[in-house]
Amino acid sequence: MGKKKKVIKKGKKAHKNKPTSKKFAKYTLEGDKVKHAQFCPRCGPGVFLMDSQGRLYCGKCHYSEFKSKAAKPVEAKAA
Repeated sequence: MGKKKKVIKKGKKAHKNKPTSKKFAKYTLEGDKVKHAQFCPRCGPGVFLMDSQGRLYCGKCHYSEFKSKAAKPVEAKAA
């Protein structure tokens, strides 16, 4: 006789909760004013730019803007 096949139960799967939106983290309160992160100039308000590795990037339209390097003070070497 042959081997019996393993029976895999099929049925309703358990519900998995999706992670919530993190757009609230892009807003900050300073006194009475609400400040927000920079919006994408192509997509308009509501689409934020990601701030990473010295550049701003839009994941929707792939717009990227490079941050200018600030002039760092040069220290004189001791002779």
